[in-house]
Amino acid sequence: MKTIFRIVSFLEGISYLLLLFIAVPIKYFQDDASYVKMLGMPHGILFMLYIVLAFMLQKPMKWNNKTLGIVMLASVLPFGTFYIDKKYLR
Repeated sequence: MKTIFRIVSFLEGISYLLLLFIAVPIKYFQDDASYVKMLGMPHGILFMLYIVLAFMLQKPMKWNNKTLGIVMLASVLPFGTFYIDKKYLR
């Protein structure tokens, strides 16, 4: 389960960075929303999967509520999921 969470965490982080730093600027500077549409759904699915897996891993990883909150907060911060992988999952 931890390995699956690490993979989802990595993919969610990559999809968020692509969406935030590539797709959104293209949408607003070049008036082309196709990249946002293409990356938005996979990112949303990965985000929801990340949250569900974080809840499922709370007990096996012995995370208290504060740690779980940090893990979840990291999902909305750029590069946050990479920090979680390094600090809590290795």
